Amino acid sequence: MRGSLPALPVILALAAAPLAAAQVHVVKYESQADLRVFVVPYESQADLCVRRVRYESQARGRDELWRYVRYESQADVKVFFVPYESQADIKVFFVRHDSQAGWRREHAWQGRLGERGS
Repeated sequence: MRGSLPALPVILALAAAPLAAAQVHVVKYESQADLRVFVVPYESQADLCVRRVRYESQARGRDELWRYVRYESQADVKVFFVPYESQADIKVFFVRHDSQAGWRREHAWQGRLGERGS
């Protein structure tokens, strides 16, 4: 039991930290984007299943919760939706429930979408 006590303050600090979803801004031109996204028709094809949230307070600090923002300066990541899968950096599928959202396979962007300045 003694060995687990030092980890307790770290766990409490992480639990109290403010968490936010990926603040996403959709850009008009591919050259402005940090990430090129293709929306797949089936969940099994996705790298990431995404749940759109309306309010920042709904976020749980996960890459799979996207909150769209109006201004580029508010965004953690700027995305451009491409028409062809071969053009994409990441393939996403939009889901209705938090429990369905998440990474489906290892990806270079894993853990980076919600970080400002990615």
